[in-house]
Amino acid sequence: MVEEAAVFASKAHEGVFRKGTDIPYITHPMETALIVSGFTQDEELIAAALLHDVVEDAGVTGDELRARFGERVAALVLQASEDKSKTWQERKSAALNRLQNASWELKVLALGDKLSNMRSTARDYLVMGDALWDRFNEKRKSKQGWYYWGIAQALQEFRDHIYYKEYVMLCTEVFGRPEGIRI
Repeated sequence: MVEEAAVFASKAHEGVFRKGTDIPYITHPMETALIVSGFTQDEELIAAALLHDVVEDAGVTGDELRARFGERVAALVLQASEDKSKTWQERKSAALNRLQNASWELKVLALGDKLSNMRSTARDYLVMGDALWDRFNEKRKSKQGWYYWGIAQALQEFRDHIYYKEYVMLCTEVFGRPEGIRI
């Protein structure tokens, strides 16, 4: 199943690159799956990590995922997907609210996704500084920080895991320590 999900995601994201780079987009779902595999050997959850952006960004439907990968994988991907018809603020607020009471599986998937994003963001921030924010839909560093620190708060049950610690370290490096938030 994992191999099939990797091939499917590669085709779905073919020709797409990470924002503002020439890095093929598929590296992000692959890294997300690698991070998730640091928590579990569950093939369906790892497959969902590989597929987590195909609905949101590649036009794949939930029905296609159900037919190909089953109900659980499709449900995880759909729960992790944002409604792109909403504003950035609405999407990110909904994601943070959803994570507060999410299943362990959805939280692991979120940590894999966001840690992969923060690794890329931190690397680029070291090189570009604040010019980095120009490549994002929400260009304000403070708003990006609000969102990524909100993820850290929602995922505190993982605070003893090395990947959570890495996530917090990278958020601190890029956004500084948050005021009024205990992590």
